[in-house]
Amino acid sequence: MKRLITVTASRKIAIAVFVAGGMSFGTAVAQQADVKASSADIQRGRYLVRITGCNDCHTPGYPESNGKTDEKLWLTGSPLGWRGPWGTTYASNLRLVLQNLSEAQWLKHARNEWRPPMPWFNLREMSDADLKAMYRYIRHLGAAGEPAPAYVPPDKTPKQPYVQFPAPPK
Repeated sequence: MKRLITVTASRKIAIAVFVAGGMSFGTAVAQQADVKASSADIQRGRYLVRITGCNDCHTPGYPESNGKTDEKLWLTGSPLGWRGPWGTTYASNLRLVLQNLSEAQWLKHARNEWRPPMPWFNLREMSDADLKAMYRYIRHLGAAGEPAPAYVPPDKTPKQPYVQFPAPPK
């Protein structure tokens, strides 16, 4: 003979509370894991920005301060021009640039070929994970500063200051 198990209204409520509590607990654990992973990505990105030389050009005064520029100024671009046979380029304000890019767009952007002296070939070789960590760190810093000056073609003289590169050997 089969026994029917009846669930009283109070048991239904208890089960619902248990299930909902378990789901909330699971969600809280997942969110904590996301925060921890996000924090790890941000720290990894900060480390990569520091050791790969991004600040050398993209942060005003960084080399002159022996790397002691306040982090609130990191990656805000520079008015220092880099002049050579290609024209004059300026290190962009990455904090403004990345605010308008999705992570997928950043991966494509980072692997573009850029005018000198940008070492685009180094970015091209970085792993997606490293580039994503850099993206997350830069986005974490938030938008700040002004856009970098516009590119100046080779036949035009830029405003000071700029670094003059010699023509390549023939």
